[in-house]
Amino acid sequence: MQRGMLDAAIGFRKLRTNHAQVVHKLGLDIVSGTFKTGDILPGDADLMERLKVSRTVLREAMKTLTAKGMISPKARIGTRVTERESWNMFDSEVLLWHFEAGVSEEFLLHLYDIRQAFEPYGAGLAATRAKDADIARLVAYANEMGNTAYSKEKRAIADMNFHVLITEMSGNPFMRTVGSLIKAALAGIFRMSNPEADPNEISDVSASHLRLVEAFRLRDEVAARREMERLIENGRQQILEFTARNSRR
Repeated sequence: MQRGMLDAAIGFRKLRTNHAQVVHKLGLDIVSGTFKTGDILPGDADLMERLKVSRTVLREAMKTLTAKGMISPKARIGTRVTERESWNMFDSEVLLWHFEAGVSEEFLLHLYDIRQAFEPYGAGLAATRAKDADIARLVAYANEMGNTAYSKEKRAIADMNFHVLITEMSGNPFMRTVGSLIKAALAGIFRMSNPEADPNEISDVSASHLRLVEAFRLRDEVAARREMERLIENGRQQILEFTARNSRR
């Protein structure tokens, strides 16, 4: 899948500045294992030469990666790559670096686990607080998902917008924060696993999302939770099928 529209939809940072380029390069090198957990990064002079940046740019980039939990600077020792358990996996850049480096089936299933932990409850909240304008937007997104005249990327963006809107409808600020994780997770999954679907499959995706919208229209909290659980489980099964097909190639 082409990345232009999808990157724009998730607000992915364009690497226009030296700072953004260094953060991306070092972050991706850490996630991919070029710099392994426990490694001491090369010194400032070495990194400045490799990356062709000033000391100021490098240090600002190091601060950004420290804030993401990926490195830990120590006086007279150097900057160490931290254990993965310390990384902020709710950070959209960290999550997208994983997709760029290549993710395993286990990693994808962990994402679906965390979605099941949050999204059904968020859908229940949204059902009690849904406004007619919100429901109209969800219907529009669901119909876009079922429009076979649209590109795969445009249908994927509609799916992503649908789920993020529900976190906003919940009215819970913590759910809105989870929305950024959901957005990055879906973007990464769509990038790697959105094959050409036949018209019947496209129609089924749209219909399943419209069933959730109907629960919102009825202000049925229990049905909203149930339909969201089904949506996420269907996505999980599709990922299992996708990785199984790839493993046989």
